[in-house]
Amino acid sequence: MVKLRLRRVGNRNRPVYRVVVADQRLPRDGRFIEEIGTYNPLQKDNNFRLDLDRVDYWLGVGAQASDTVASFIKKARKAADESPAEANSEDSKLTESAPAPAAEEAAPAAEEAAPAAEEAPEAKKSEE
Repeated sequence: MVKLRLRRVGNRNRPVYRVVVADQRLPRDGRFIEEIGTYNPLQKDNNFRLDLDRVDYWLGVGAQASDTVASFIKKARKAADESPAEANSEDSKLTESAPAPAAEEAAPAAEEAAPAAEEAPEAKKSEE
């Protein structure tokens, strides 16, 4: 049976893991089929990375995920589902609100610049 599990690659007291696809009969740190992610437990936020396309493929062909890897998959999918929705809503807010203030600020600036340009030639005439 094929499993999605962690493989330790870090130094002593500095653990780092790779999420791999491996035959369950092989040793934890032994031969594997494919690396599909990483996990760094010493890092506080955003401490794992997964290739969800490959995860879906392997789960689709019958691979089983370990408990830890299953929790990473769940978190990664949740983050992937939330990210596009938040990005789209923020982009739409910026797109809708950005042109209006820019137009309002540009108009007074243009009006202020025009009288200043007219005054400059008059100032030169009076100085002469």
